[in-house]
Amino acid sequence: MKILAVGSIAFDTIKTPFVSGKNVLGGSLTYFSLAASHFAKIYPVGVVGRDFKPKHFKLYRKHNINSQGLTRAAGKTFSWSGQYDYDFNNRKTVYTHLNVFANFDPVLPTAYKSIPYLFLGNMDPQLQLNICRQTANPRLIVADTMNYWIERKRKELLRTLRLIDILIINDAETRQLAKEHNLYKAARKIVSLMKPTRRGGSPTLIIKRGEYGLLMFTRKNWFSLPAFILEDVFDPTGAGDAFAGGFVGFLSRQKHLNEKSFRKATMYGTIMASFCVEQLGPKKLITLKRRQIQERFKKFKKLFALI
Repeated sequence: MKILAVGSIAFDTIKTPFVSGKNVLGGSLTYFSLAASHFAKIYPVGVVGRDFKPKHFKLYRKHNINSQGLTRAAGKTFSWSGQYDYDFNNRKTVYTHLNVFANFDPVLPTAYKSIPYLFLGNMDPQLQLNICRQTANPRLIVADTMNYWIERKRKELLRTLRLIDILIINDAETRQLAKEHNLYKAARKIVSLMKPTRRGGSPTLIIKRGEYGLLMFTRKNWFSLPAFILEDVFDPTGAGDAFAGGFVGFLSRQKHLNEKSFRKATMYGTIMASFCVEQLGPKKLITLKRRQIQERFKKFKKLFALI
């Protein structure tokens, strides 16, 4: 199976109450690709600077991630710095330097245009639109966005919503996008803005709620899933993209794309996010084995068994 992913690659400087690191390999593409690579071959499209070393390309290749779609531009790689407090719900951005990502205008290689699964990372909605228009009718399109784009590029984002199958955002972004405080009503409104999928099914909204799990809405139904509770959480950076990687990765292996498979995919997404937060940056995703994923999935599944 193949997945096309478009987004950012960054060097992160992270500080939490428990761990810290400088110039940690990150960005939405890194977390998504490492998580999804346990299920499929990943074809990322992104831009890096001259400071992106051969060891980073080697890491991608080692994890079933094709690096041919990565452009190396003159300048520095996108960098970000953030600090977290003890509950991890409040994050302070120290700086954001877009660097080469500021001029990112992705052109898909011809061989990538027919890849059946597409993940659009958090980026300018106009870029997301441009990417969708370059593809050859993918089986599934999943997108992420954030408050910055909801506020500044709302019109473009609403157009993007009509081209995708699944949107993944958090609860605050859901309320902001729908202009509705009630989360249930907000979710219903967003789903109504999306078109029926290429399969003729309902568009889907997944609302990330951190330690409280997630909500999934289709036009007819809704579904709630708790988080996988951990004894220790060290760094939540990239957890949302790791969730998306597990989610899309699992779906890329399914014969049928429907609400049932989506629900199971949210469990795999939750599992991948739970591994991500156990160490600084993507360290855990780099060393993770398929056996560990399946063991945790079985443990998670038992939580839903009736006694």
